[in-house]
Amino acid sequence: MRRSPSNATREVALLEHPSDAVPAWAATGARPRPRSRRGLPILAAVACMGFLLVSVAGPYSDSYAAESLAPEGGPSQAYAAGAGYDIDVTRDDYEAKAKPKPKPAAAGTSMGGAAPAAGTPDPGSAQAIAREMLAARGWGDDQFNCLSSLWAKESGWNVYAHNVSSGAYGIPQALPGSKMASVGSDWQTNPRTQITWGLQYIQGRYGTPCGAWAKSQASGWY
Repeated sequence: MRRSPSNATREVALLEHPSDAVPAWAATGARPRPRSRRGLPILAAVACMGFLLVSVAGPYSDSYAAESLAPEGGPSQAYAAGAGYDIDVTRDDYEAKAKPKPKPAAAGTSMGGAAPAAGTPDPGSAQAIAREMLAARGWGDDQFNCLSSLWAKESGWNVYAHNVSSGAYGIPQALPGSKMASVGSDWQTNPRTQITWGLQYIQGRYGTPCGAWAKSQASGWY
Protein backbone atom coordinates (compact mmCIF):
# COMPACT_ATOMS: atom_id res chain seq x y z
CA MET A 1 0.00 0.00 0.00
CA ARG A 2 1.36 3.40 -1.02
CA ARG A 3 1.62 6.06 1.68
CA SER A 4 0.72 9.67 1.06
CA PRO A 5 3.64 12.06 1.48
CA SER A 6 3.85 13.97 4.74
CA ASN A 7 3.72 17.73 5.03
CA ALA A 8 7.51 17.93 5.36
CA THR A 9 7.93 15.92 2.22
CA ARG A 10 5.55 18.27 0.35
CA GLU A 11 7.51 21.32 1.43
CA VAL A 12 10.76 19.80 0.18
CA ALA A 13 9.13 18.96 -3.10
CA LEU A 14 7.89 22.51 -3.51
CA LEU A 15 11.34 23.92 -2.91
CA GLU A 16 12.97 21.53 -5.35
CA HIS A 17 10.29 21.84 -7.98
CA PRO A 18 8.62 25.30 -7.81
CA SER A 19 6.83 24.73 -11.13
CA ASP A 20 4.82 22.04 -9.45
CA ALA A 21 3.50 24.50 -6.85
CA VAL A 22 -0.03 23.97 -5.69
CA PRO A 23 -2.49 26.43 -4.17
CA ALA A 24 -1.83 27.55 -0.64
CA TRP A 25 -4.94 25.89 0.65
CA ALA A 26 -3.54 22.53 -0.42
CA ALA A 27 -0.97 22.71 2.36
CA THR A 28 -3.65 23.00 5.05
CA GLY A 29 -6.28 20.89 3.41
CA ALA A 30 -8.96 23.62 3.92
CA ARG A 31 -10.39 24.56 0.56
CA PRO A 32 -12.09 28.03 0.51
CA ARG A 33 -15.77 28.27 -0.39
CA PRO A 34 -16.56 29.98 -3.73
CA ARG A 35 -18.09 33.50 -3.54
CA SER A 36 -21.76 33.73 -4.23
CA ARG A 37 -22.84 35.80 -7.27
CA ARG A 38 -26.52 35.88 -6.50
CA GLY A 39 -26.47 39.59 -5.50
CA LEU A 40 -24.98 40.85 -8.77
CA PRO A 41 -28.25 40.94 -10.79
CA ILE A 42 -29.98 42.85 -7.96
CA LEU A 43 -27.18 45.40 -7.74
CA ALA A 44 -27.23 45.85 -11.52
CA ALA A 45 -31.00 46.44 -11.52
CA VAL A 46 -30.77 48.99 -8.69
CA ALA A 47 -27.98 50.83 -10.52
CA CYS A 48 -30.02 50.98 -13.74
CA MET A 49 -33.09 52.33 -11.91
CA GLY A 50 -31.00 54.96 -10.18
CA PHE A 51 -29.52 56.06 -13.50
CA LEU A 52 -32.98 56.36 -15.06
CA LEU A 53 -34.35 58.37 -12.13
CA VAL A 54 -31.48 60.82 -12.29
CA SER A 55 -31.87 61.21 -16.06
CA VAL A 56 -35.66 61.66 -16.06
CA ALA A 57 -36.39 63.59 -12.86
CA GLY A 58 -33.02 64.44 -11.41
CA PRO A 59 -32.58 67.57 -9.31
CA TYR A 60 -30.45 69.12 -12.06
CA SER A 61 -32.57 68.12 -15.01
CA ASP A 62 -34.77 70.65 -16.79
CA SER A 63 -38.39 70.85 -15.71
CA TYR A 64 -40.96 70.13 -18.33
CA ALA A 65 -44.69 70.61 -18.87
CA ALA A 66 -46.92 68.23 -20.80
CA GLU A 67 -50.57 68.44 -21.72
CA SER A 68 -52.67 65.50 -20.69
CA LEU A 69 -55.91 64.29 -22.13
CA ALA A 70 -58.70 66.57 -20.96
CA PRO A 71 -61.03 64.83 -18.48
CA GLU A 72 -64.77 65.15 -18.68
CA GLY A 73 -64.75 67.87 -16.02
CA GLY A 74 -62.67 70.25 -18.15
CA PRO A 75 -59.18 70.76 -19.59
CA SER A 76 -56.21 70.12 -17.33
CA GLN A 77 -52.48 70.48 -17.55
CA ALA A 78 -49.78 68.54 -15.72
CA TYR A 79 -46.50 70.18 -14.79
CA ALA A 80 -43.60 67.93 -13.81
CA ALA A 81 -40.93 69.77 -11.84
CA GLY A 82 -37.52 68.51 -10.84
CA ALA A 83 -36.82 66.43 -7.75
CA GLY A 84 -39.85 64.21 -8.23
CA TYR A 85 -42.56 66.88 -7.75
CA ASP A 86 -45.70 66.47 -9.85
CA ILE A 87 -48.25 69.29 -9.94
CA ASP A 88 -51.69 69.00 -11.53
CA VAL A 89 -53.34 72.24 -12.64
CA THR A 90 -57.03 72.25 -13.64
CA ARG A 91 -58.45 75.32 -15.32
CA ASP A 92 -61.98 76.48 -14.66
CA ASP A 93 -64.65 75.90 -17.28
CA TYR A 94 -65.67 78.84 -19.43
CA GLU A 95 -68.69 79.67 -21.53
CA ALA A 96 -68.66 81.74 -24.70
CA LYS A 97 -71.44 84.27 -25.01
CA ALA A 98 -72.41 86.45 -27.93
CA LYS A 99 -71.48 90.10 -27.63
CA PRO A 100 -74.61 92.04 -26.68
CA LYS A 101 -75.92 94.36 -29.31
CA PRO A 102 -75.85 98.06 -28.44
CA LYS A 103 -79.22 99.42 -27.49
CA PRO A 104 -80.55 102.20 -29.73
CA ALA A 105 -80.53 105.64 -28.21
CA ALA A 106 -83.83 106.78 -26.82
CA ALA A 107 -85.72 109.32 -28.84
CA GLY A 108 -84.57 112.84 -28.25
CA THR A 109 -81.27 111.78 -26.66
CA SER A 110 -77.73 111.70 -27.93
CA MET A 111 -74.22 111.04 -26.76
CA GLY A 112 -74.04 114.68 -25.67
CA GLY A 113 -77.47 114.60 -23.98
CA ALA A 114 -80.92 115.54 -25.20
CA ALA A 115 -81.14 118.34 -27.72
CA PRO A 116 -82.53 121.56 -26.29
CA ALA A 117 -86.14 122.42 -27.00
CA ALA A 118 -86.48 124.26 -30.29
CA GLY A 119 -89.77 125.98 -29.50
CA THR A 120 -92.43 126.86 -32.03
CA PRO A 121 -90.94 128.09 -35.32
CA ASP A 122 -92.22 131.11 -37.17
CA PRO A 123 -94.88 130.29 -39.78
CA GLY A 124 -93.46 129.93 -43.30
CA SER A 125 -89.88 129.66 -42.04
CA ALA A 126 -87.56 126.81 -42.98
CA GLN A 127 -87.94 125.39 -39.47
CA ALA A 128 -91.73 125.40 -39.82
CA ILE A 129 -91.45 123.53 -43.14
CA ALA A 130 -89.13 120.97 -41.55
CA ARG A 131 -91.50 120.45 -38.59
CA GLU A 132 -94.39 119.73 -40.95
CA MET A 133 -92.28 117.20 -42.87
CA LEU A 134 -91.20 115.48 -39.66
CA ALA A 135 -94.82 115.13 -38.54
CA ALA A 136 -95.70 113.60 -41.92
CA ARG A 137 -93.01 110.96 -41.28
CA GLY A 138 -94.37 110.20 -37.82
CA TRP A 139 -91.62 112.01 -35.90
CA GLY A 140 -92.51 114.20 -32.95
CA ASP A 141 -91.06 117.28 -31.30
CA ASP A 142 -88.16 115.30 -29.79
CA GLN A 143 -86.87 114.62 -33.30
CA PHE A 144 -87.52 118.20 -34.34
CA ASN A 145 -85.43 119.38 -31.40
CA CYS A 146 -82.53 117.25 -32.65
CA LEU A 147 -82.94 118.41 -36.24
CA SER A 148 -83.17 122.05 -35.18
CA SER A 149 -79.91 121.79 -33.19
CA LEU A 150 -78.17 119.82 -35.96
CA TRP A 151 -78.87 122.21 -38.83
CA ALA A 152 -78.41 125.29 -36.66
CA LYS A 153 -74.89 124.00 -36.06
CA GLU A 154 -74.30 123.11 -39.73
CA SER A 155 -75.73 126.12 -41.56
CA GLY A 156 -77.77 128.27 -39.19
CA TRP A 157 -80.77 127.19 -41.30
CA ASN A 158 -79.48 129.44 -44.10
CA VAL A 159 -80.61 128.21 -47.51
CA TYR A 160 -77.58 129.89 -49.12
CA ALA A 161 -74.97 128.64 -46.66
CA HIS A 162 -71.83 127.65 -48.56
CA ASN A 163 -68.68 126.10 -47.11
CA VAL A 164 -65.87 127.37 -49.31
CA SER A 165 -63.29 124.86 -48.09
CA SER A 166 -65.40 121.72 -48.49
CA GLY A 167 -68.02 122.76 -51.02
CA ALA A 168 -70.97 121.80 -48.77
CA TYR A 169 -74.11 123.80 -49.51
CA GLY A 170 -77.56 124.64 -48.19
CA ILE A 171 -79.42 123.99 -44.95
CA PRO A 172 -78.35 120.33 -44.69
CA GLN A 173 -74.84 121.15 -46.00
CA ALA A 174 -75.00 118.57 -48.77
CA LEU A 175 -71.57 117.65 -50.11
CA PRO A 176 -71.47 118.54 -52.90
CA GLY A 177 -74.57 120.71 -53.02
CA SER A 178 -75.46 119.37 -56.47
CA LYS A 179 -76.59 116.11 -54.84
CA MET A 180 -79.84 117.91 -53.93
CA ALA A 181 -80.69 118.15 -57.64
CA SER A 182 -82.06 114.61 -57.29
CA VAL A 183 -85.01 116.19 -55.47
CA GLY A 184 -85.44 119.37 -57.53
CA SER A 185 -83.64 121.67 -59.92
CA ASP A 186 -84.21 124.59 -57.54
CA TRP A 187 -81.95 123.02 -54.91
CA GLN A 188 -79.86 126.20 -54.61
CA THR A 189 -82.73 128.45 -53.50
CA ASN A 190 -85.70 126.39 -52.30
CA PRO A 191 -85.63 125.41 -48.59
CA ARG A 192 -88.28 122.73 -49.10
CA THR A 193 -86.12 120.98 -51.72
CA GLN A 194 -83.10 121.13 -49.45
CA ILE A 195 -85.00 119.91 -46.38
CA THR A 196 -86.55 117.03 -48.35
CA TRP A 197 -83.13 115.86 -49.49
CA GLY A 198 -81.67 116.35 -46.00
CA LEU A 199 -84.37 114.23 -44.30
CA GLN A 200 -83.92 111.47 -46.87
CA TYR A 201 -80.18 111.47 -46.20
CA ILE A 202 -80.63 111.40 -42.42
CA GLN A 203 -83.21 108.62 -42.47
CA GLY A 204 -81.15 106.44 -44.79
CA ARG A 205 -77.87 106.91 -42.90
CA TYR A 206 -78.81 107.42 -39.24
CA GLY A 207 -82.45 106.41 -38.96
CA THR A 208 -83.65 109.55 -37.19
CA PRO A 209 -82.58 113.18 -36.71
CA CYS A 210 -81.53 112.32 -33.14
CA GLY A 211 -79.23 109.62 -34.53
CA ALA A 212 -77.63 112.21 -36.82
CA TRP A 213 -77.38 114.67 -33.93
CA ALA A 214 -75.60 112.08 -31.78
CA LYS A 215 -73.11 111.46 -34.59
CA SER A 216 -72.49 115.19 -34.96
CA GLN A 217 -71.96 115.56 -31.21
CA ALA A 218 -69.43 112.69 -31.21
CA SER A 219 -67.37 113.55 -34.30
CA GLY A 220 -68.27 117.11 -35.30
CA TRP A 221 -69.96 116.11 -38.54
CA TYR A 222 -72.77 113.88 -39.79
